[in-house]
Amino acid sequence: MRPYRVGLIVPSSNITMETEIPAMLRARSEIRPETFTFHSSRLRLKQVTQEELTKMDQESSRSAEELADARVDVMGYACLVAIMSQGLGYHCQSEERLGGIATAEAGTNIPVVSSAGALTDALHHLGAKKVAVLAPYMKPLTEKVCAYIEHEGVQVVDSISREEPDNLKVGELDQDELIRLAGQIDTSNADALVISACVQMPSLRALDAVQRTLDIPVISAASATTWKVLNALGLDPVVPNAGALLAEEG
Repeated sequence: MRPYRVGLIVPSSNITMETEIPAMLRARSEIRPETFTFHSSRLRLKQVTQEELTKMDQESSRSAEELADARVDVMGYACLVAIMSQGLGYHCQSEERLGGIATAEAGTNIPVVSSAGALTDALHHLGAKKVAVLAPYMKPLTEKVCAYIEHEGVQVVDSISREEPDNLKVGELDQDELIRLAGQIDTSNADALVISACVQMPSLRALDAVQRTLDIPVISAASATTWKVLNALGLDPVVPNAGALLAEEG
């Protein structure tokens, strides 16, 4: 059986998505028989501002066409804030539009998942009604992310904004600081902690470390996207040492 081909729609300044999502799926390959290859198309983005995010999202159709040429088995559009900043519920519209483009181009069905939709779906899957959120964005964008999550039926009880607008610098943030911030955010009334509401803010090591200290699920945009990719492929959504969402049951 050939490896599953995972297409990644990547902001041009993102240096984390092609690291953490492949790392999780390769770790899964150590406990399950399937293997994966990864294929990217990049969209121009340097500053995480509403203007650049909107412009980037408008170019996403090209990425869907390019990845369809590789006949990928699934596409992951993993810039959470690019989707959530375009309006409430926008992930449904985006996934349907890009999936239609990819399927038409390839002549076969190619599912498209987004980190925005994956995060909210994952919270519902975990039964979370209240959540705390760590984000790298400037506060106005974090507020949009929190409003988006609440529109999907999950209350945000606390949030911390790292306030870094330079997307490349977001990818260089220290995970030890993320672990420290996870200790500062109020999770006393939360059903889950989103340790990174951004696939660019590195969190895989912090995700595992913080999960070991908390009784509630700890997830990230990257772990939710990986979970959604595996579900879209019809595979067991299990990855070792990647938080409660991807933990093996029992």
